Amino acid sequence: MQSSTQSAPVSRASLWAGRVISALLVAFLLFDGITKIVKEGHVLEAFAQFGYPGSLAPVIGTILVVCVAVYVVPPTSILGAILVTGYLGGATEVNVRAGNPLFETLFPIIFGMLVWGGLYLRDPQLRMFIPLRGRRATS
Repeated sequence: MQSSTQSAPVSRASLWAGRVISALLVAFLLFDGITKIVKEGHVLEAFAQFGYPGSLAPVIGTILVVCVAVYVVPPTSILGAILVTGYLGGATEVNVRAGNPLFETLFPIIFGMLVWGGLYLRDPQLRMFIPLRGRRATS
C-alpha cells in the first residue's frame, strides 16, 4: 500500500544546487568553528570586542561543529538545520547587542536562510513539510 504523503522526487538540478549551497555553508561554518576551537587571534579579538571571555571560544566552536555534523548526516539533517539556526540566532543577537552595522547583523540571518534553502532543495521530506505553491491558474 502506498502512502498518500509520498513526496515528489527531487530534480537533478535541484539536488545538485542544494548540495553545492549546503557544502559551501558547511565549509564556512566548519572553518568558523575550528578557528574558535583553536583560539585563532582574530577570534579572540572579536570575543573581547563583544565582551565574552576567550575561554568560551572553544566551547562555542565545539557546539557549532557538532551542530554542523548533525546537519551533514542525511537522516539528521533537519534536526541539524534547527540546531544551526539556533546557533545563528545567537550570532544575530550578539551583533544586534553590539550595535554592529546592518550587513554584519544580517549575515547570520542570510546564512540561516541558505541552510534551509540548501536543505529544501535536496530533501524531499522537507518539501512535504513546507510545500511551496505556485500561482494558481485563474479560470
